[in-house]
Amino acid sequence: MLPVLGLLAVAVALLGPQPAVLGFAWLAIVTPRLVAIDLAEHRLPDAIVLPGYPVVLAAVLLQSWVSGIEPMGVVLGAVACGLVFLLLHVAGGMGFGDVKLAPLLGALAALAVPRGALLWIVLTFLVGGAAAAVVLVRRGTGARMPFGPPMLAGAWAVLVLA
Repeated sequence: MLPVLGLLAVAVALLGPQPAVLGFAWLAIVTPRLVAIDLAEHRLPDAIVLPGYPVVLAAVLLQSWVSGIEPMGVVLGAVACGLVFLLLHVAGGMGFGDVKLAPLLGALAALAVPRGALLWIVLTFLVGGAAAAVVLVRRGTGARMPFGPPMLAGAWAVLVLA
């Protein structure tokens, strides 16, 4: 519960009273559970990830309505993130849970900062690369590494940098 409240406090402090905070509130609630499950089981459950779609979409549409930003840019950023992760999944490097989570995190990053979806991808792979190096040193070649935690860390990093 404490990590959820801490993440929620970060979102509210950095975004203030705007609709985008709804999406980050969902993210604050699910981040600790997704990290724990992915580290333990190497999966991101649909029951946790998929309910984020209507929440994040509502945050995007409400933020657009309140601030006048064009929602299509946020949606296209989310779709692009999903496609990048889908290509990596097809190539054999990403789980399908990561593919389903990517558009949500890309959309939230794009809400936080212009071109945030691109920034999220860059930060995610920087964090993931560092984590992979640690896993490689500790477990050797062929070790599997869950990618959900770097994805989530990248989304929170975008918010903090915004």
